[in-house]
Amino acid sequence: MIDNLEYNTEREHLIIPEYGRHMQKMINHAKTVEDKEERNKIAKAIISVMGNMQPHLRDVPDFQHKLWDQLFIMSNFELDVDSPYPKPTKELLEEKPEPLEYPQNHPKYRFYGNNIKTMIDVANTWEDGELKEALTYTIANHMKKCFLNWNKDTVEDVVIFDHLFELSGGKIDLRNSEEDLSDSNSLMRTKNKFSSNKKGGHHKKQNRGRKRY
Repeated sequence: MIDNLEYNTEREHLIIPEYGRHMQKMINHAKTVEDKEERNKIAKAIISVMGNMQPHLRDVPDFQHKLWDQLFIMSNFELDVDSPYPKPTKELLEEKPEPLEYPQNHPKYRFYGNNIKTMIDVANTWEDGELKEALTYTIANHMKKCFLNWNKDTVEDVVIFDHLFELSGGKIDLRNSEEDLSDSNSLMRTKNKFSSNKKGGHHKKQNRGRKRY
């Protein structure tokens, strides 16, 4: 009896393991049927069983198309039956996708992040006026906050203005501005206050429901 034991490592490889070995055996049997009409009946019965095994996908568009594709894949594209959909090919399945090109952004001042550069590019498209001026000072203050996150020491406004001028391609020039940016301590204090509120709220949520003695 022990000699007749069959291990999975010795069995046929399952092409789509989710359907199990019995489904693979049914498809292998269908390939051996000589009468094509009978093969078509068996294929439709197999598709019905496959659909019952995945009821949560019944509302998915092209669900039946997916089942028929999987049937041909599990048959190693050797099952000759009439399908209501175009038959997939082994070459198309094994075709490698085109390499995906990832954007290579290497900004000079990485501590500002890519979003700052995007905001500056948008500001460059705006017409001069109060709205653009408000946006540029908002960007400059955010740059100062990013700078302080990277370097905890204080930073002079002129440094931020120089960087903004450079990153905007010379289109945004606040270097001679008489208006000051937000104070460094104020920016850091806002950040610390926000962090404290998050921590405090977390502790309150943990303590809720505790019995007091």
